[in-house]
Amino acid sequence: MRILTRYVLRAHVGPFLFAFTALTGLLFLNAVAQRMENLVGKGLSADVILDFLVLSLPHTIALTLPMSVLVAVLYAFSELTANSELIAMSAGGVRPERLVLPVAVTGLLLTGGMFLFNDRVLPEANHRLRNLIADVSLKSPTFNLEERVINTIETEGGVGKVYLEAARIDNTTGRMWDVVLYDLSDPTSHRTTYADSAVAAFNRAQTDLYLTLYDGTIHEVANDREGGFTRSAFRVQIVPLRGVGNELERHGERPRRDREMTIAMMKDGIRAKKAQIDGVRDASLGRSLGVVATALGRPPIGVEGVDVPPPPPAPANTRRAGVDGPRLPPPPRDEVVRGVARDAAQSVAQIESMERSIRELKVEIHKKFSIAVACFVFTLIGAPLAVRSHRGGLGTVIAISVAIFAVYWAGLIGGERLADRGVIPPWFAMWVVDAGLFVAGALLLSRMARDVVSTRSGAFEERVTAWVDRMRRRFTPAGRRTGEAAA
Repeated sequence: MRILTRYVLRAHVGPFLFAFTALTGLLFLNAVAQRMENLVGKGLSADVILDFLVLSLPHTIALTLPMSVLVAVLYAFSELTANSELIAMSAGGVRPERLVLPVAVTGLLLTGGMFLFNDRVLPEANHRLRNLIADVSLKSPTFNLEERVINTIETEGGVGKVYLEAARIDNTTGRMWDVVLYDLSDPTSHRTTYADSAVAAFNRAQTDLYLTLYDGTIHEVANDREGGFTRSAFRVQIVPLRGVGNELERHGERPRRDREMTIAMMKDGIRAKKAQIDGVRDASLGRSLGVVATALGRPPIGVEGVDVPPPPPAPANTRRAGVDGPRLPPPPRDEVVRGVARDAAQSVAQIESMERSIRELKVEIHKKFSIAVACFVFTLIGAPLAVRSHRGGLGTVIAISVAIFAVYWAGLIGGERLADRGVIPPWFAMWVVDAGLFVAGALLLSRMARDVVSTRSGAFEERVTAWVDRMRRRFTPAGRRTGEAAA
């Protein structure tokens, strides 16, 4: 059995690696393409681009690893059945279900590794990726200068305005020719600089731009006095432009969302939300009792575990008659009721918001487990399906895989939305698809030996072929003519 076990596992290695590489590559390119618009034109360095690509990979792996397990099981058992190897093993006294055992054990090991990956690696990668995208979105566009165009250069956070025009620009070296610089940063004077050539370079911190101008003149007009015009020539002139760089600034940690938390973090968040809900309820009850007691002119009603605030002091014109002035009647009952209703409505809105957050955290906890368990469930349902459809080849493997993927992810996404709204419990939403596929796989697995025998005798294929022929004769003109001729 050890030889057969190793043989069956080796039959899965190649298809698994191929499917994992192909699916991960396709989904990874799709994810990068969707977010590429946030990176284009930002002047990002190579290490930032590399961080973005590396941090985008774990989310893709979390999706493609269970999918690759299913494709590998379907393809491997389909090939074993098509080559009559399962029939030979069955004739030798090895039950087909026994051959699924090493694959199922491997699925369990992948389930454990997948769970650790989803709980440890994926949340941290999602958190860092969101921080990186947020930092990139705050970054100004790349400092580019165009030829024969008046380029606007904002300095010191956009306070000062400088305009630059050049007939020719070498973006590689930063050298420019026939340069005109319009400096309007000083409201008291306008300065125009003409230069034969110039070189643009950033400082080491990539925040300030230094223009080194060669062989030119400076024309300056003073706005505060009439006739204030000066003209001067220079051989070399250095013009610093402060704050025009666009180095990527990292703004540190941001609050984590549910998909950026480990299970321990989410459990802590659930406990904190429940404590907040209890606090809101107690505070609302205390305010309501205080308002009612004030309206009735009685001392606050005490409730165990609830701090009831004392009623507000009465205004000067409502104190006891004969002591502090005339006493006015208490506020109308309808006004008290409306105040209590408004307070209760606000409390209910706060509680509903926190309860939704709790449901979302619970959904995410169950999702980490359910996606990991899919690696095991796919091994159970993949093997018997491959035995039943072995003559379809690779096309059938792809069709079955796509159908199961569609059912699984549609159920997972739909269940998540229903659970977030409180329609169904979070555990049911995340486990119903796994449970359904597990039951279907167990039933198919119990019939696997019979399917192998029917495959050997050709009865299964004969029934399918006969059904296809009947449909062809019924719905195609050529088939109908052939049937009539045969009759």
